[in-house]
Amino acid sequence: MGLSAEQIKAGLDWVAAREPGIARALERAGYPEPRIRPTGHVTMMRTIVGQQVSVAAAASMWRKFEDFAGAEPDPHRVLDADFDTLRACGLSRQKQGYMRSLCELVVSGGLDFSALPADDEEAIALLTRIKGIGRWSAEIYLLFAEGRPDIWPAGDLAVQAGLAKLLGLDERPNEKATRGLAEGWRPHRGATAIFTWHCYNNPAL
Repeated sequence: MGLSAEQIKAGLDWVAAREPGIARALERAGYPEPRIRPTGHVTMMRTIVGQQVSVAAAASMWRKFEDFAGAEPDPHRVLDADFDTLRACGLSRQKQGYMRSLCELVVSGGLDFSALPADDEEAIALLTRIKGIGRWSAEIYLLFAEGRPDIWPAGDLAVQAGLAKLLGLDERPNEKATRGLAEGWRPHRGATAIFTWHCYNNPAL
């Protein structure tokens, strides 16, 4: 499960004691709510379904997919389905390719969501073996589903924009700069990432 409210608070208090900008924002915006997703292949399936479509379209597609494959879709059932069956669920040819890549890795044992490497970078490398899953999607899974405390999705535009607001920067930092700015916040960068989303477009700031 993702980081709990207590873990987020403890992590942010630790970072705020070292970063005045975050301390000031914390006083005004308060602590963010936890962002929690279930562990396992189903969450990654939902990630694939939701890529590059609206929230409403993703929800509609997922309902159709569940009607076909069940609330806990079995990877074998997906792999046995033909193109038209999955197309009827709303899955494009590209999304079907991504979904099959995920299911093949799960069925073959190449990817075991219950035993991902403890090292964050190794876990990211394994998850990005799934076609269509990049670093950002892997990081979001590790943060929201596994609750890994030091995940820092530096390529996320909202994280970058939120960080610029928190630190009073003149412009949004790029991915490299965003990664560098947070080095001193290890091992609590995950709570800080959640806080940047909380502060992004927050009227209290």
